[in-house]
Amino acid sequence: MGIDFTVFKGSKTGDIVEAKGHRDPGPSEVIVKISHCGVCGTDEHYRHADQGLGHEGVGIITEAGSSVHDVSEFRVGDRVGMSWFHKFCGYCQSCVSGSHQNQCINSTYFGTADWDQGCFGTAVAWDVSALFKIPDEIASEDAGPLMCGGATVWDPLYGAGVRPGSRVGVIGIGGLGHLAIQFASKMGMEVVVFSSSESKAQRAFEFGASEFHITSEVEKFGSIVKVDVLLITANTLPDLNLYLQVLAPGAKIFPLTVSMESLKLSPLSLIAGCFTVSGSGLAPVASIRAMLAFAAKHGIKPQIERFPMTHDGVTEAMQKLREGKMRYRGVLVAA
Repeated sequence: MGIDFTVFKGSKTGDIVEAKGHRDPGPSEVIVKISHCGVCGTDEHYRHADQGLGHEGVGIITEAGSSVHDVSEFRVGDRVGMSWFHKFCGYCQSCVSGSHQNQCINSTYFGTADWDQGCFGTAVAWDVSALFKIPDEIASEDAGPLMCGGATVWDPLYGAGVRPGSRVGVIGIGGLGHLAIQFASKMGMEVVVFSSSESKAQRAFEFGASEFHITSEVEKFGSIVKVDVLLITANTLPDLNLYLQVLAPGAKIFPLTVSMESLKLSPLSLIAGCFTVSGSGLAPVASIRAMLAFAAKHGIKPQIERFPMTHDGVTEAMQKLREGKMRYRGVLVAA
């Protein structure tokens, strides 16, 4: 049967373009009617590409491929979420290891395949290997930003051996940072927030921060108990030399901001402090499932601004994101 859909794409000029398409589900795919989609900073990176935008989709399964019932628990009527990855192969070493699907060498993902469709649209065809059931406790408008932004900040905390009582530094209170504060706080960690905006202090504490430190025009921090983990979630990369003084020996640094800039940190600094700088892409399947369950249990949700899933709505949301005025995640809502 398949489905005809509308999708909002990027273009060479950077303008948002409305397009039409049709998809029939493959054997292991389902058709998902999109109800909501988060607006992520990485969508901005593809604004000049002729491809469907959006990778934080939430919707209802309306049709299942011929093998879906044999290889998964998904059924028509399920409310599901989609993220950066479109499909995992299931047979490479990363997949069969059980916890590293995000390193699958045969995966397809946003920007590399399925350019005709995107979650900024009315429907998609999606492989069940990269699909997630949304817990009843999480509203669809809140689930979208969790699928990418939430998973991005969750996995370093969940997968890197950080324990309750650890001190976690978070640089930046934006789309990623405000979720990182909530997750770390609810996981029993002491959350130390660094921000250039003093006006965000109150919100940081409301999200669960234990401490708040201003970074603008600061050349050296005062007396701060050292942090065990540092998450960089600001939209620009900081000079890490400023933060060396607040890192505990053996601290782990996770640059989560998608940027082409170079990190400002000398090898000697790493050697002297036994620090580790770790890349952390979107979480693997088991981790995202755990993240959704944890968010449902502890009431973790993004602070969102809503926009209609229309040409004007997508354009406005992308513009507000580009200008750094979004507080803190935009969500497109279907009529």
